[in-house]
Amino acid sequence: MSQRAPRNVLDRLRTPRRFPKFLRAAAICIVVGGLLSPISATAASGTATAADTTAANDYCGGQCSDILPPGENGNATLAQILLNQAFGTQPGHAEDQLGPYANLAKGYSGLTDAKINTFFNDASFGVPSDQVASTEKPAGRSDVTIVRDKKSGVPHITGTTRYGTEFGAGYAAAEDRLWLMDVFRHVGRGQLTSFAGGAASNQGLEQQFWRNAPYSEADLQGQIDRAVAAAGDRGKQALDDVNAYLAGINSYIDASDSGRYFPGEYVLTGHKDAITNAGTIDHFKVTDLVALASVIGALFGSGGGGEVDNAVSLLAAQSKYGVAEGTKVWESFRERNDPEAVLTLHDGESFPYATKPDNPQGEALPDAGSVTQEPLVYDRTGSAASSSATRASKTAAATALTSARRGMSNALVVSGKYTASGHPVAVFGPQTGYFAPQLLMLQEIQGPGISARGASFAGLSMYVELGRGQDYSWSATTSGQDIIDTYAVELCQDDYHYLYHGTCTAMDEIEQKNAWNPTVADGTAAGSYTMRVWRTKYGPVQYRATVGGKKVAYTTLRSSYLHEADSIIGFQMLNDPDFVKGPQDFEKAVQHINYTFNWFYADSQHTAYYNSGDNPVRASGVDAEFPTWAQAAYEWRGWDPATNTADYTPPSQHPNSIDQDYYISWNNKQAADYSAAPWGEGSVHRGNLLEDRVKKLVAAGGVTRSSLTKAMADAALADLRAEDVLPKLLKVINSSTVTDSTAAAAVNTLQAWVSAGAKRTETSAGSKTYADADAIRILDAWWPLLVKAEFEPGLGSDLYAAFGADLPIDESPSAAHGPTGAHAGSSFQYGWWSYVDKDIRTVLGEQVQGPLARTYCGGGSLSACRDILISSLKQAAGMTASQVYPGDDQCSAGDQWCADSIVQRTLGGIKHGKISWQNRPTFQQVVEYTSHR
Repeated sequence: MSQRAPRNVLDRLRTPRRFPKFLRAAAICIVVGGLLSPISATAASGTATAADTTAANDYCGGQCSDILPPGENGNATLAQILLNQAFGTQPGHAEDQLGPYANLAKGYSGLTDAKINTFFNDASFGVPSDQVASTEKPAGRSDVTIVRDKKSGVPHITGTTRYGTEFGAGYAAAEDRLWLMDVFRHVGRGQLTSFAGGAASNQGLEQQFWRNAPYSEADLQGQIDRAVAAAGDRGKQALDDVNAYLAGINSYIDASDSGRYFPGEYVLTGHKDAITNAGTIDHFKVTDLVALASVIGALFGSGGGGEVDNAVSLLAAQSKYGVAEGTKVWESFRERNDPEAVLTLHDGESFPYATKPDNPQGEALPDAGSVTQEPLVYDRTGSAASSSATRASKTAAATALTSARRGMSNALVVSGKYTASGHPVAVFGPQTGYFAPQLLMLQEIQGPGISARGASFAGLSMYVELGRGQDYSWSATTSGQDIIDTYAVELCQDDYHYLYHGTCTAMDEIEQKNAWNPTVADGTAAGSYTMRVWRTKYGPVQYRATVGGKKVAYTTLRSSYLHEADSIIGFQMLNDPDFVKGPQDFEKAVQHINYTFNWFYADSQHTAYYNSGDNPVRASGVDAEFPTWAQAAYEWRGWDPATNTADYTPPSQHPNSIDQDYYISWNNKQAADYSAAPWGEGSVHRGNLLEDRVKKLVAAGGVTRSSLTKAMADAALADLRAEDVLPKLLKVINSSTVTDSTAAAAVNTLQAWVSAGAKRTETSAGSKTYADADAIRILDAWWPLLVKAEFEPGLGSDLYAAFGADLPIDESPSAAHGPTGAHAGSSFQYGWWSYVDKDIRTVLGEQVQGPLARTYCGGGSLSACRDILISSLKQAAGMTASQVYPGDDQCSAGDQWCADSIVQRTLGGIKHGKISWQNRPTFQQVVEYTSHR
C-alpha cells in the first residue's frame, strides 16, 4: 500500500486530472464489484417496519418543517468521488436539499402554508410506510432500527434499549459523515497535516484551533472525568451514551472496511489501498469527541476576547487626540452599550454584564508599538516552507471555516397572541456555513429517555442539538458575549517564566509535531513542523509586549477552556421528554450549556429565550475590554487554575424571557446593558432587517408560518446598506441639485433600487443576473470608497486602520476580503453601517442617540460632506464590473451573480453547484405546534 498522502484534503481531492491511472482503474473495479453503500442494498426490502404516518408522540400536527443543504449523505465511495469529479454525478441524497433551499429566494413571495414543504422537509416524527427507502438493523442488533426516508435519506433511529438507540445514532453518523468526523477529530488535536497532508489549508485549520485549545490527551480525558463526576447520574448516563455511540461508529468502520464501501477519501489520502484494501481506518475513542467538541465550541460558542486589539486601537486614538479625547472617541466607536442598538429583549428589562467601570482597575495596556504575536510554528521543513500558499496558510474553505464564528444564525419567534391560530410560530436556525459535506447532519432519535428530531454536529450526534422534541422546538444563534479575558503575566528569569502570586513559575510547554509525505499525484517533497504553545495558569500565551517597560506575556483565559465536554448535559436534557415539559424546563436545560448561545423555544402555548454561557464574575473595577494584570486582585472571583472553574453569574442575570410578544435574533445585542458584545452593535445592524419586518407582522396580527417565513426570506435578500443607510446618503447628496451628469445618473440608479426594495435578486429564477445589477455594482464599489473618504481624513490613517482591525468596514456578499470570506452566504454582520448612519444623521441635523464623539463627513459641514459623497460616488460609478468583482477560483472577473453566489466548500471529494445568494441560516426550522402533552 502506498502511504503517500495528498498535500491538501480540502482542495486536491477535487482535481480530477491529478488522479493517477491506478485510481481510475480502482474506480472501475469498485463499480463492477458493486461496492455500494449497504443502505442502497437494503432499500427495496425496507418497508415492513416503517413508522405510522403520524407518530403517537408527535404534537406538531404536521406543521414542523426543516431543511439542511446540500444533503444528508456526506459519505462517498472512491467510485462516486471519481464519477462526481469527471461527470458531475451525485451520490444519492448528497445534494437533494440544495435545490429546495435555493429556490426559496425566488419562490417566497407566493408562499402559503400549504407550499412550505416545497422548500423544506416534513419534520414530523416517523416515516410514512410509502416513504420508506430503507430499513436496517445495524450490526444485526435486535434493539435498534434505522429507517431512512425516500425524500431526503434522513436516518430515523428507533431503539428499544438506551444502549441500542445510541449505538444506532453512532452507526448512522458514520454512514453519513465518517470522513468529516475523522477530519475534525484531527483538526481538534492539531494533527490534520499528519492525517491528510501538509497543504496550506490543512495547516491553517489545525493552527487556528490548536492555538486556542492546545490540549494533551490527559487534558481531553480530564474533561470527561470532571464533567461526568460533576453531573451525577446524568453524567454517568452521558458517558454510557457516548460509549454506545462510539461502539456504533466503530462497528460501521469495521463493516465498511470489510465490505469496501468506506469513504473514498481514505484512498485518496493514502490511508487505504483501492486494490488490496490494505491500511486501516482508526477506531474512534471518547477523547476524540472532546477534540471534536473543542473545534465546534471555538467556531460557534466562544464569545469575547480581542482585548489586545482593543488596547492597540485605544492607544492609537489617544495618540491622535490625547488621552481624554482619544478615550472618548474610542468609546463612541466601540458602541459597547449603544442606545439605538436593536435588542432581542425589547421589553425594557436590563441585564447588566461587563459594563464599563467608573474607575477601572488593573489595566495593563501595552507600550505603543511593543505588541508581537507569539509564534506558533517552529522547525518547518519541506518545500511547503517556502510556498507562498503555505505562508498564506488558508484556502477559501479554510477561511470560511475559521471565520464562521463571525456571523451566524437567526431566529424569528412570535407569541400565539399575535398568530392566526393562537399558537406560537417560529422560524429559526443556525448559520454554520456552506460545506460539502455539511458540518451538521439531520436525524431522528427515539428510544428510552430520548425523543427528538433535528440537526447535530457530525461526530457529536448522540443527541439532537438543534431541533424538536415531542411538543416543543428549540434553536440557537451565536451570542458572542465575553467569556474570554486577556491577562498580562509579568515575566521573570527569562521569557518562559512568569510571576504567579509572587513566585517565579515555569510556563508549560505544549507541543504538537506534524509530518506529511509526498502527494500521490505530483510528488511534492515531504515536510514537517512543530506547533508549540506556552501555557500558564492564566491560559495560553498569545502575545508578548512591554507594559511600562516591563516584559509581559499576554495570555487568553476563557471560561469554557478545559470544559468543552460540559455542555453534553444540557443537550441530554433537551432530548429528554420527561425533562422538558415547558419553557421553564427548557431554560433549566440550556443553563447547562457553557457555550455562548442565544436559545429560543416554542411549543403550542409558550415561547422563551435564554442566553447561555459561563459568564465569569470579574473582580470589581476590571474592564473586560482591555488586558488586565495577572494578579490575585484582578482574577475571576472564585477562580481555581487547576480546573479553570470560577464563580459565574447566576441564571437570573443572563438575558432571559418567557412569552415576550416576539423575539428576533441575528447575532445582535441581547438586552439593555448587556455590554460584553462584539464590535458593531449600533444603530444599524443586520438584526434591524428582522426587527422591522416582524414588528410590522405582529402589529397587524394573524401571523402564520408562511408569513413569518416570508419575512425571513425577504430580509435574506436585502442589502442592509441600501435599506438602512443609502437613503440618508442620498438625502445629503440631494440637498442641492446634482449637476454632474455621472453622479446624477448614479443617484437615479440607486434611488430606483431603493424604491424597488433594495434587494439583491435575480431577474428570474436561474437567470444568474441581478434585476438591479448597475445599482448593486455601484454600491458595492462605493461603500469602501465612501467610508474611507468620510472617516480617514478626520481619524488619520493609523487610527482608521486600527479601527478597521477591530471592525471591518464591509461585508457585502461579494466581499472576498470580508470576515467570512467569499461565497459564504452570511453577510452584513460586520461593517461600518452604524458609524456612517450616525455620522450622516449628525450632518443632516437629525437626532442621534449615542452619537460619535466627533462629526467626520466634511467636518460636519453639509456642503463639504456632500462634495465628499459625490466625489467618491463618481469614482465608484466609473468602475467596471471586472474591477468591482475581480474574479477568484470560482468566478470569472466581472461576473456579479457568481461573485455573490454561495459555494458548498468541499471538505471531501464531492462538489456541488453554486446557488444564488441569500442571507439565512444553513439549517432551518419552521414550526407551529397544535397541541401539548
